[in-house]
Amino acid sequence: MAKFLLTFIALVTVLFAVELTAPVQQYFVLPWTAILTKSAAYLLQWVDPTVISQGKMLATAKGTFAISVEAGCNGIEALIILIAAMLAFPAPWRHKIWGMVIGAFAVQVLNLVRVISLFYIGQWNMDVFHWMHLYAWQALIMLDVLFVWILWIRAMPKNSMPVDEVSSNPDAKGNVAVANHVG
Repeated sequence: MAKFLLTFIALVTVLFAVELTAPVQQYFVLPWTAILTKSAAYLLQWVDPTVISQGKMLATAKGTFAISVEAGCNGIEALIILIAAMLAFPAPWRHKIWGMVIGAFAVQVLNLVRVISLFYIGQWNMDVFHWMHLYAWQALIMLDVLFVWILWIRAMPKNSMPVDEVSSNPDAKGNVAVANHVG
């Protein structure tokens, strides 16, 4: 457990540091955020054709309301935490890759719901918007990351479960005895 925790902390630190670099911001974060707002605008236009997006901005065409999707609201930080947890956990690489792909999709779908709901809540009541933005949705996104990670661990192939200790004395067939399973 200590190895997992230290590896997780190191990965989160490195990934957040990399995310903050100018090239990553310019070539990944800003385009990702623009895709998020464009996707939200596309879905919102089914109900309200006056919704537009430009870069990280989502607005009504009349100019009556707009939100800017900033760092921490684009889902990238949540993905960093999920990816670090999956990379730090002892699992087969194939399982890690599938987990990161499916997990990224799950986190981003919920984040898209978050952006759309905040867009409508902000037009209705700014006090509720601020509360939902700063507290409720932050918690829900992190709970989503935790939920996805737990489901991912539960879906791990049984023959690849990590072990705490392995005996160094193989039996007559060369098999190593497992002393203690985790999970």
